[in-house]
Amino acid sequence: MTTPSFTLGEAPLRVSRLAELARTAHTCVTFSAPTRQKIVSANHFLLAQQAAGAQVYGMTTGLGAAVDTPVNLQALALTPLEIQRRIPRGRAVGVGPLATPAQVRAMMLARLAGIAVGHSGMSLATAEALLALFNADVHPAVPLIGSLSEADLAPLAHIALVVIGEGVAEYNGESHPAGELLASLDLSVPELSGKDGLALVSSNAASVGLAALLLDDMARVFSAQTAAIALSFEGFVANLAPLSPLTARLRPAPGQGDVAALLSELLAGGTLSTPGKARRLQDPLSFRNIAVVLGCVQQALAGAFNATELELNSSDDNPAVLVEEQIILGNANFDATHLTLALEQLGLAISRLAAAGGERLMKLMSPGVSELPRFLVSGSAQSGFGPLQKTIAALVADVQQQAQPLAAVTLPVADRIEDYAAQTMAVVQKLQRLLESWRLLVAIELLVAAQAIDLRTGLTLGVGTQAIYQKVRQQVARLDEDRSSAADIRHLAALIEQEEWVPQSRLLLEKA
Repeated sequence: MTTPSFTLGEAPLRVSRLAELARTAHTCVTFSAPTRQKIVSANHFLLAQQAAGAQVYGMTTGLGAAVDTPVNLQALALTPLEIQRRIPRGRAVGVGPLATPAQVRAMMLARLAGIAVGHSGMSLATAEALLALFNADVHPAVPLIGSLSEADLAPLAHIALVVIGEGVAEYNGESHPAGELLASLDLSVPELSGKDGLALVSSNAASVGLAALLLDDMARVFSAQTAAIALSFEGFVANLAPLSPLTARLRPAPGQGDVAALLSELLAGGTLSTPGKARRLQDPLSFRNIAVVLGCVQQALAGAFNATELELNSSDDNPAVLVEEQIILGNANFDATHLTLALEQLGLAISRLAAAGGERLMKLMSPGVSELPRFLVSGSAQSGFGPLQKTIAALVADVQQQAQPLAAVTLPVADRIEDYAAQTMAVVQKLQRLLESWRLLVAIELLVAAQAIDLRTGLTLGVGTQAIYQKVRQQVARLDEDRSSAADIRHLAALIEQEEWVPQSRLLLEKA
């Protein structure tokens, strides 16, 4: 097996690449030679400015509300090393469930990508120590509650503790005191200098890394949703007129033409692509409008991808070290409101898609609309998929709840200096639950649509939908007698999590 590798600084870090590296052990991530030089140059400039008497936030001053407090090393009888070590120690205040190894790796890689931009002022030794932890599969124990996303200080501080040989880390599935683990692996602990301690924690890399993993998962569910919609069209014997390119030409709503073309491609070659074969002149809106709604999700997903990748390949350090301009610049690039709003818009778009999906499922089970047996099973004494309607309703309701935007008001902290918060981390976490319910809902649509197809006579599937149908049937058998559907749904949901059902759908996200 080839070792997954990536050179930071040679090409932009994309969401899909970060997700692959975060989910894979034994990687080989490196800094390019020019990137290493940028890191060194920024650090040397920072130290020279400090030596010349410049006031630098986090080096010669306290942090947050303590910015008005000078740091007097002589009075405190402390070295710069100890001052910088105090920064992660004092901010490792996270609580709650621990991040998974993949989530921790995503956070670490996101921070490494930001460092690679070259404006953190971090020493090369400290940057390479963090990089070495990532490549050695050492995963700091990171609690997930404690960040307001005006820099993810708490989660990144737990990572920084391990960099300096403190805290707890997971390795090969077991927890170890960091100092002992690093020594056993012959990983060096850097001597922090300049603003190394601050640079390790002053970033939204935790939120951004988790957002990248979330979006990569959502791209797979979007792919499966596209497949499920096409399968539902077949099972309902729906009218394909709304998918005509002429429709999008009349009103080019965002994404509508692209997803309509993809659905038409999946359905091509089947009965539905022959004019006059649809059962109705106009179908229920959950079928008829779906290219518009799915197109909105495509656009929202692409927007969230773009916002996340902007963060992955930019500097959010405060202060930032700009060597060419000879400036140490205080800034507010730690605020990720644009990413928060992109994610919120995505959640709202998915909530509408889920509502339409729930309605399609109810229509497929209703003989008055689908002209199929009630609950898609023959025999009046059988329940078929009828009881599953309650599960569908519960999942749709959960998606709606998790899609509700967070209030912009948050409790001011740091002596009320930090009186606004982007709350990106909280938005990512609620969308993670939304994702899980959406994935299950899509799995159910695949299951139900395949059953509807089984009950149709004289139906030839499109080339794409035939392959989708076969994939469903390889996982689950048709329902001829009442049985539990729970295992069938789990199997399909697991397959959605693992692969993309319609690979072309990823291209729509990258194109937008």
